[in-house]
Amino acid sequence: MIHAARRSARFVRCLSTETASSHSSDPTHLPPQPARPPARPQPRSSLTPRKASSTTTSTSSSSSSIPLRLPRDFGRNQLLSVSNSTRALLEEIVATFHSPIRYAFAYGSGVFEQEGVNLEKDKKPMLDFIFAVSHPEHWHSMNLAQNPSHYALHARVLGSDFVGRVQSWGPAAVWFNPFVPVSGVNIKYGVISVDNLCTDLLTWNSLYVAGRMHKPLRIIKDDARVRLTQQVNLTSAIRTALLTLPETFDERQLFERITALSYMGDLRMALPFENRSKISNIVNAQMPQFRELYHRLVIGLPGVEWAEGSSVIKQDTSPQTRAAHVRKLPSELRNRIDARFAAKAEMSKESDEAGYWSRVAGDPSLPKALQSEVDSIVRWSSSIQTAKGLVTAGVGTSIRYAGRKVAKYWSGRKQE
Repeated sequence: MIHAARRSARFVRCLSTETASSHSSDPTHLPPQPARPPARPQPRSSLTPRKASSTTTSTSSSSSSIPLRLPRDFGRNQLLSVSNSTRALLEEIVATFHSPIRYAFAYGSGVFEQEGVNLEKDKKPMLDFIFAVSHPEHWHSMNLAQNPSHYALHARVLGSDFVGRVQSWGPAAVWFNPFVPVSGVNIKYGVISVDNLCTDLLTWNSLYVAGRMHKPLRIIKDDARVRLTQQVNLTSAIRTALLTLPETFDERQLFERITALSYMGDLRMALPFENRSKISNIVNAQMPQFRELYHRLVIGLPGVEWAEGSSVIKQDTSPQTRAAHVRKLPSELRNRIDARFAAKAEMSKESDEAGYWSRVAGDPSLPKALQSEVDSIVRWSSSIQTAKGLVTAGVGTSIRYAGRKVAKYWSGRKQE
């Protein structure tokens, strides 16, 4: 048991990086593992630092850096298929960057179909990417040398130190470069550290990138640590949605509730920057992808029934079952709910923690409280990130980007 626990601990900490397959878009297969020569067994004493020749030190260091791997089928729900032409284009774009990228995904209407977006009739949408890297400041230094035109003039002049500092502002900690021409298309890419990404996926401290990852996306470069924390993020989205839904509902309601999480409180939704029908447009056009992403996770939760091939979902709404969901919410959201209900629960959490959370879970105001707290998390992070856009992209590019968003807004109004 002790050895198993140690292996599990090492397993969770693993940071292995993999590249998504360029030969198949089958979502049931995870990206292939890079071939590695078998490591020579090391004596137990080699785990202890010792004085040795440079050759011995190099060999030992190389062996200890070999990453551990997740089971091959773990997280296969995250690998969503796209057309071969789209897959090839996305991989070609990411391959143009020489700076090391640990994890990369593409998302949005340029990757997956959305209602109200006609790619043949309308202007082709900008392709959206997120790149997770180990050391953002170093990454930007390399990228500024390779792709200076991707950055605004002031960012080029002030250098990677400035870019790294600005990226760290606010809870989201993302730097975006929009309107970048690559491989014949315009792209927007955001850069975030792997540590900050995994923190958001686990805790929902900003829900900025974690919220985007609640919706279908195409992984181009995969990383075991991100894959693991993304499963937690997806499960957290399900738990939050279940706590706001009745005993019986359909899959569309679930998917719309999950999609809405990242739009609650978003500054763009309060201003004429975003299509008001965006949530339903995403879900209506991407039902197969949502089903692939969430079905296995939903049926794995206690008290939830969702028969294969059925659109109807039933859940146990007893306070005890709902309390299990509340206690496993991301820490940022759970702590906010705890603070809100601490005085109202009429009992001490220290004296009876199970009873306390059952009271909270059974309170009829919980669904509205959850929506309010998610709204608050998203509003803060999205407001800071919007303000950062004036610094990262520059005023001219920010106005151009806002103009595109306003155009999408009025397009949605005409379709209503």
